Amino acid sequence: MTEGPQLARGVARRLNLLGWVVCGSGTLVVFLAIGFVIPVFLGSDQRDLLARENLPVVGAFYLSFGVLMTWLLKRRLALAFAWLREEREPTEEEHRATLRLPAHTAILTGGAWILGGVTMGALNLDHSLGFAAVVSIAIWAGGDVTAAIVFVTTERLLRPVTALALAARPLDRASGPGIRVRLLYGWSLGTFVPLIGVLVVSVVAIAKPEVETEYLAGASIFLALVALFVSLLATTVSARAVADPLTSVRRAIDRVGRGELEAEVAIDDASEIGMLQAGFNRMAEGLRERERIRDIFGRQVGHEVARAALRDGTRLGGEEREIGAVFVDLTGSTAMSLALPPTEVVRLLNRFFRVVVDIVEDENGLVNKFEGDAALCLFGAPVAVEDPAGSALRAGRRIAERLEREVPDIGFGVGVSAGRAVAGNVGAEHRFEYTVIGDPVNEAARLSDLARDREVAVVASDAALDRAAPAEKAKWTLEERVVLRGRLDATGLASPLLAVRH
Repeated sequence: MTEGPQLARGVARRLNLLGWVVCGSGTLVVFLAIGFVIPVFLGSDQRDLLARENLPVVGAFYLSFGVLMTWLLKRRLALAFAWLREEREPTEEEHRATLRLPAHTAILTGGAWILGGVTMGALNLDHSLGFAAVVSIAIWAGGDVTAAIVFVTTERLLRPVTALALAARPLDRASGPGIRVRLLYGWSLGTFVPLIGVLVVSVVAIAKPEVETEYLAGASIFLALVALFVSLLATTVSARAVADPLTSVRRAIDRVGRGELEAEVAIDDASEIGMLQAGFNRMAEGLRERERIRDIFGRQVGHEVARAALRDGTRLGGEEREIGAVFVDLTGSTAMSLALPPTEVVRLLNRFFRVVVDIVEDENGLVNKFEGDAALCLFGAPVAVEDPAGSALRAGRRIAERLEREVPDIGFGVGVSAGRAVAGNVGAEHRFEYTVIGDPVNEAARLSDLARDREVAVVASDAALDRAAPAEKAKWTLEERVVLRGRLDATGLASPLLAVRH
């Protein structure tokens, strides 16, 4: 048996049993309540006679209307659960019928009790008009309580089916009673109806002072016990109907607070509580979408740049900062693209850039941009670091060492520089990028060109060494001075003590 038909059969069986049990319990309580108030209206000697007269009618009425309601409910369930048994999405009519099942069941129950009240009142007219009226009112009050209990318990039993129906066809607006109406149900069940009974008994006691005290006390005690039990039941059921879905939302919120953005809640209520559940799911989906955008944005421009943009907003312009710059460039990329298939070229480039990104991020730097077969890496912008020049020098050494070891089939050059530069957003209001403009960036690119043609794979400027902390500076050695392309003054060159060679 598949899940849909099994669920439909199980829920239908429980709903049928619920109707018989709740209506039977309500009938018994009302019958006993009338028995307790009979001496107050007619005298204790008539209680047995009235019980013998009414009990067979009550039993016959209960059985006949129970069978009728079972048949009507079966027909309604056949329409409402057709999609579930056939394991497909519900039509609009089936969807509406499924969501209205609690109200439909409560209406059937209430209608049977109203008819029962009219019937039983008419049968007792020969005893007293007032007593007949009390019988009808008692039955109607019991019917009100019973129908309300049937509604809230049916709604609870239907939660798994409701969740499937709302997952297939979400609601645009709430359908069914909200929290305010549910609380009024609880008040009606636990307070209003029992107090009406006590009030009636009290009025009769005032109007008929000859009524014996023990009968008044007995009726009042019975009604009070009924009120205690019914109020406990009503409060428990009504509270759970509200608390359970709210608890699921609270737990899901806690999961989101812990960073588990995949958290969702089952929408198993068609009222405003269900709208709250749906609203949470939309919020969680929005957070997941925002996190995906943040992740993609961070991968595109660097996570530190993304965080700075989200924190400070987006505006053109920049600020002068002390930075370290590393420029890494491949050699022979044109020949490589001619000799290898494009997919193989991309694979090699990805291996190359993976090494660069891993080391730069490990040193708290930023891979600012990829320029074809080259990468510009920054230290000290947008996030300040304690020793940007030292971080750049250390990253340059490590990049050269790992590329030589892990990607030996390609050539490269690494240039390292440091100094003052302007870092910020450059472009237009509707399209810009974060970049760094200044002599250190240009010098690092020139040193990268120089390193490609030298035996040493990585070259740094004397300006970077001058700004670096002693611990990192001690790992480099100054060599000759060279006038770099596009510059007038000579630049001192430095190489790692353990030089990486092609």
